[in-house]
Amino acid sequence: MEVEVNKLELMFQKAESDLDYIQYRLEYEIKTNHPDSASEKNPVILLKELSAIKSRYQTSYARFKPVAVEQKETKSRICATMTKTMNVIQKLQKQTDLELSPLTKEEKTVAEQFKSHVPDL
Repeated sequence: MEVEVNKLELMFQKAESDLDYIQYRLEYEIKTNHPDSASEKNPVILLKELSAIKSRYQTSYARFKPVAVEQKETKSRICATMTKTMNVIQKLQKQTDLELSPLTKEEKTVAEQFKSHVPDL
């Protein structure tokens, strides 16, 4: 889960950087190639639209950031709960001298998938 969150964060940062670069290049091209151009499309309006798009990206990122923080906190709580649960089960096994039957293939698969997503265990 954390990997996906980091990927999204990087994508937002790259998009913002790309928009900044596009805006810079447009301004440069307009100044150097068309200083007194009376073209049909107003470059200033295009730049304002680009700024509006950039603003929407920043707004989306601002909304996304608290979700990422909450996901990390939730993951930590799940890991802590699972660790406590596993410790309690191990203590109970020792106290009662019980052994668990071997895991089925499906249970092993699920355990491996869980461990790959929660390396803290």
